[in-house]
Amino acid sequence: MKWVQLATVSACALTLALGATTGAHAAKPLTRTAAEAEPIFADSAARGGFVLVAPGSIPTIVVDPADAAVVRHAADDLADDIRTVTGQSVSVAATPAGKTAILVGTLGSSPLIDRLVAARKVDVSRLKGAWESFVIATVDRPLPGVDKALVVIGSDRRGTAFGTYEVAQGMGVSPWAWWADITPQHRDTLVVRAGVHRFGPPSVKYRGVFVNDEDWGLYPWAEKTFDPERGDIGPKTYRKIFTLLLRLKANTLWPAMHHTTAPFNSDPANAKLAEEYGIVMGSSHAEAMLRNNVGEWKDDPAKFNYATNPEGVKAYWEERAKLNGPYESLWTLGMRGIHDTGMVGPKTMQEKVALLDKIIGDQREILSKDVSPEVTKVPQIFVPYKEVLEIYRSGVKVPDDVTIVWPDDNFGYIRQFASREEANRKGGAGVYYHLSYLGFPLSYLWLSTTPPALVQEEMTHAFDTGARNVWVANIGDIKPAEIGTSHFLEMAWDIDRWRGKSQRQFLEDWSRRAFGPALAGKTAELMDRYYRLNFERRPEHLEWLPKAESRHLSDYTPDEVNDRLRAFRKLVAETKAASAQVSPSQADAWFELVEFPIRVSAAANVRFFAAERYNELIDNEQAMARSAGGAAVEAQAEITALTEKFNTQIAGGKWRWLMPEEPADSQWRIYRARPVPMPGGGLIADPAKFLAVVDGNAPANSPITEAESFTSNTGWRLVEGVGRGQGVMIADKPGATLTFSLDVASDGRSVQLGVLPIFPDGQGQEIAVDVGIDGAAPQRVSWPRAVGSPAWAQGVLDNLLKATAGPVLSPGRHTVTVTARTGRVALDQLRLATPEVIPTHENH
Repeated sequence: MKWVQLATVSACALTLALGATTGAHAAKPLTRTAAEAEPIFADSAARGGFVLVAPGSIPTIVVDPADAAVVRHAADDLADDIRTVTGQSVSVAATPAGKTAILVGTLGSSPLIDRLVAARKVDVSRLKGAWESFVIATVDRPLPGVDKALVVIGSDRRGTAFGTYEVAQGMGVSPWAWWADITPQHRDTLVVRAGVHRFGPPSVKYRGVFVNDEDWGLYPWAEKTFDPERGDIGPKTYRKIFTLLLRLKANTLWPAMHHTTAPFNSDPANAKLAEEYGIVMGSSHAEAMLRNNVGEWKDDPAKFNYATNPEGVKAYWEERAKLNGPYESLWTLGMRGIHDTGMVGPKTMQEKVALLDKIIGDQREILSKDVSPEVTKVPQIFVPYKEVLEIYRSGVKVPDDVTIVWPDDNFGYIRQFASREEANRKGGAGVYYHLSYLGFPLSYLWLSTTPPALVQEEMTHAFDTGARNVWVANIGDIKPAEIGTSHFLEMAWDIDRWRGKSQRQFLEDWSRRAFGPALAGKTAELMDRYYRLNFERRPEHLEWLPKAESRHLSDYTPDEVNDRLRAFRKLVAETKAASAQVSPSQADAWFELVEFPIRVSAAANVRFFAAERYNELIDNEQAMARSAGGAAVEAQAEITALTEKFNTQIAGGKWRWLMPEEPADSQWRIYRARPVPMPGGGLIADPAKFLAVVDGNAPANSPITEAESFTSNTGWRLVEGVGRGQGVMIADKPGATLTFSLDVASDGRSVQLGVLPIFPDGQGQEIAVDVGIDGAAPQRVSWPRAVGSPAWAQGVLDNLLKATAGPVLSPGRHTVTVTARTGRVALDQLRLATPEVIPTHENH
């Protein structure tokens, strides 16, 4: 077809043309007036507006053939969206065929749009030269024979695509309509409000995701269900991923890269399609120069060593630069092992620094030769992930125009924030953040449980300290990370949209967009509680470190277990009740996004803790033990049934093979919780006896005081939605003070502090506070933050670091003062603790 030959822009031409926009991204989104922030569409006739779509009256979507291919793709999707919402068929053409039209185009690439601008039909003075920005406006008599038009004008090809998908969202089409089966509300008529709506530039220049650890979800689904002809993740699947990214106003992808999946660039059609969709392709920290070493390094693995085989490795990188040079890419510099392991060759830190400096220099020489002679204008990143961070800190000289992309510790806590000097580099800074992870000490690949409140706290601080050029989130198999992905990318597009807002406010807004106003409040409440409960311990982390012979025992007391299971059971009951209010058209989306994660995470907890109770009591309290065993077996059956429903019944089997039952198999066993042993069929009984204890009354006197229950506060702020209780108290600067009043009922109790395992600013690797009790001299309490250490491992699994302060307290009331000695202390709770006793069967 003629349309397939629409013009595209090469990476080389784009970087040369943009010039000044490459480097630290300092652009601030335009301030939108109240009128500009109004919805694009009205529910009824509006002054100055017009009917865009009605029975028997449909517009033409007009796209100039000279515009970029991604613009045509977005226009075609808009036509499909209008058909979905209204039932009316809309055509995409080069010229209008009626009195109304939707005119879509890019400044400088669409003669149609340029003529409108020249005729002063639309003010684009703030659009010219902007990065990925767009205007949506109503225009009277834009063309001969056209009375009214809705006009979408982009500053560049992605800006135009984003604007086109923004029109679809304005009609009620979720970015997740296909990926999460969110059905938009039917509308017979679409009425456009008169006015102008301006968007952009984005807060962060390159915004995207990493599709990773796809062995158990995305790969088998693509192989067996979505694209069985190919039997792999290929262009058909990537087309859906690229469209999702554009609908979410994202522009960057790190593609799937495990052994199971063919490397992205092994099929030239993948890279060609990415360019057609305007997607900037990058690669992870372990895949320098867009090379998937797992699937593309065919030589002896021992030769992937730059110290001994520089020419062989260099030729390998040069091949990719020559092939992908014409495309818009984000080139990863540096070097690690073949698959997420340390760089081989050098032994000492000095040798590692020297070799990494040479590698980066040689890689830039390749880029200058095969991509652009102006290498400082070729987008490049350096990711100091895991061991590379220590090498960087030891003196690696990252070129000024290269973006340093700071990683988290794989569990949502960013390891280092840019100093002022690092933030002011031409290349600026970025963040690589995990919403899914495979690795030590335990993975979390099953459900998406990182609370938006934590992501918002970490990413907002990263932005404020200069991380404004690249944001990439590891989202695993895409599903079930829909909510977290939306939140991450919405902040990247407009950092101030959620600044100062609570997790509950975000969830209510997201739920309203997905399910409508009637369900929004209840859905937000349910998901808020889901994130809070699972933050205390993820469902994939229901395994505790060994203590004496009690390998299977958790750190929770029986009362704490009962409290936790009671909260989950209440959450499930309310979720089931809310499910009855969901319309049939939204039932699939509701199950995928709300009911499944809540019910499965609850069942995983019942399975684990009921089996634990069975093991504890079977020798001495057989009736209760067998009832607990029955509860564990019943919970396992529910997990199996819900997983089967997700895979075979939802959306007519659309997602078959996408959702595994964790733990799914024996792969990567050292990084995944072990299967919970189930009692034999002859050793279980009706769960009612066990559940009656769980559902009983909570203990009257809790030994825990939540951090927000202070009596006085100087300099701390509450962050809701993360931590235990209502939230955590965070001190941004040293000197902030909280005072508490604690009532001690019996002897032998000390004050135990619990803080979140976040990292302080700069390179300081210690959280510190002073604790004063009853006016005595304060005692310094600190938590070293050494990634990979046993304390770090326990901290990220618990999402809590604990330390005891002060003397053993006598019965009565005591005053405790906590003063931050480092910035970014997140105090979660104080606990009256007895000296630790290693739990055994006899202790319960």
